[in-house]
Amino acid sequence: MSAFRIFGISLAVTTVALVAGYAHGGLTALFLLVVLAVLEVSLSFDNAIINAAVLQQMSVFWQRMFLTVGILIAVFGMRFVFPLVIVWGTAGLDPVRALELALNPPPNNALEFPDGSPSYEKLVIAAHPAIAAFGGTFLLMLFLDFVLHDRDIKWLKWIEIPFARIGRLGQVSVAVVAIVLILISTQLTHSGEERATVLIAGLLGLVTYLVVNGLSRAFRPSGLDAVAAGVAPTGLVGKAAGKAGLMMFLYLEVLDAAFSFDGVTGAFAITSDPIVIALGLGLVGSMFVRSITIYLVKQEALDRFVYLEHGAHWAIGALAVIMLLSIEPRLEVPDAVTALVGVVFIGAAFSWSVLRNRRRARSAADLVSASPSATSSSPD
Repeated sequence: MSAFRIFGISLAVTTVALVAGYAHGGLTALFLLVVLAVLEVSLSFDNAIINAAVLQQMSVFWQRMFLTVGILIAVFGMRFVFPLVIVWGTAGLDPVRALELALNPPPNNALEFPDGSPSYEKLVIAAHPAIAAFGGTFLLMLFLDFVLHDRDIKWLKWIEIPFARIGRLGQVSVAVVAIVLILISTQLTHSGEERATVLIAGLLGLVTYLVVNGLSRAFRPSGLDAVAAGVAPTGLVGKAAGKAGLMMFLYLEVLDAAFSFDGVTGAFAITSDPIVIALGLGLVGSMFVRSITIYLVKQEALDRFVYLEHGAHWAIGALAVIMLLSIEPRLEVPDAVTALVGVVFIGAAFSWSVLRNRRRARSAADLVSASPSATSSSPD
């Protein structure tokens, strides 16, 4: 499949979104939409790699479900409905009232109305500790489960080998995350209420990961365990279908939700307009992330560049730490730096993969040239 066919739909959707953004708010909304789309793609490239690693294990039907129904959940669920649900759950406002607040911000985009009542943006910002605790915990579990597993292929051997040995103890990731939650809730919060919120949200993130990941493993065909461990190529085993495909689909949706938390909350530093956020983050950004995912699957990039998945998980680990530290406002890291961290890890992993492939090609060429069949025998 050509790159144009893969990215063509995303380009068409982008055109429609730009027209809708301009109609909604003129040049200002158009500019903000582009900024948010770039932010989403830069923050979610590691998400695309992880999606590709899971997606290539699924049947064609479930791949299509993720790329069709999944995009609707990503756009309207996480980028539009999710912020409204946050305001509903944390401020006690019903979704309709939350939507009214979102569509009618205070004059000059202030955080409060003239009567002193909070704006939609302020309510979402106030919910950030819970969002960061949930998403950061989920992503930290994903990272730890990867690096604590003894894989046949290792990238940063000086640290991945000791981690794999520690992982043999079992449930190390749960213990580490529990300790991190205790430290975060006691050291980075400023009140008993906030401490309880962070602890509850973090525990919910931990439980969600364990349940969803456990279900996906329970229904996954046995042959895919070798793929997940990095000891067998995907093409040699059957694809997950039926219940297995459904569980992996749900796993991908929850994973996408966890990845979207930083983008959704970071978007409010740029604009509080839910329409612009849905168009920029959801429609344009999410479509391009899915196009990148398809491209990686169709090109079998993860099989050819074997360290890409490692780099993506290390980027996820960094993102998880940044999200958890952002519970304390003074420790919040700019989105540009967060995106740069992911680019550095993935870029380094890609470069290492290219070097590995070249070394293996040279070794294979040397073996061929040194073999008896490759040397001409001298005449009698």
